[in-house]
Amino acid sequence: MNNPFIGELIGTMLLIIFGDGVVANVLLNKTKGQNSGWIVIATGWAMAVAVGVYASWPISGAHINPAVTIGLAVIGIAILRIWGRRRK
Repeated sequence: MNNPFIGELIGTMLLIIFGDGVVANVLLNKTKGQNSGWIVIATGWAMAVAVGVYASWPISGAHINPAVTIGLAVIGIAILRIWGRRRK
């Protein structure tokens, strides 16, 4: 199960399911979260990204979103992982 493609697939799947799920909850009629606002959508998408990254990190490095890759590169993890080196 160390296939990076599968890791990215799982992470992206979780991101899309949870992110779209929270939007559907806010926008659809007859749901408990109807009209709860943009803050619920923003928080839901943030949690969706966190869950997707957490699920795919050990397998593929969690590059499910360009913002995640840029953030990891800024702190020095993404470049080291891509080149196969580890931090000491």
